[in-house]
Amino acid sequence: MATTVTDIGTLIVRSPDLRGGEPRIADTGVTVKRIVGWYKLGLSAEEIADEFGHLTLAQVYAALAYYHANRAEIEAALLDEEISVQTLRIEPWSHIGRRNVS
Repeated sequence: MATTVTDIGTLIVRSPDLRGGEPRIADTGVTVKRIVGWYKLGLSAEEIADEFGHLTLAQVYAALAYYHANRAEIEAALLDEEISVQTLRIEPWSHIGRRNVS
């Protein structure tokens, strides 16, 4: 019986034209940041794989491994996202209609 071996280095990719170049699970649009967000909410890797349905447990663990190996990068991305969300909550329409008056 033949077995398939997966090079774990191929499970996480970056593409400048997808998700702003953020690290994501290969062949999907699911970012490492998104997986980490669910993980930080208390979901296990198994629960995350079940929630997404199209992701394998190996892909979820690869995303979590990437996070733990590159924690500063992912934490900075999560902080940037939180700041953006908070800004929109405070000033939801402030970016619309602004004109540069010089």
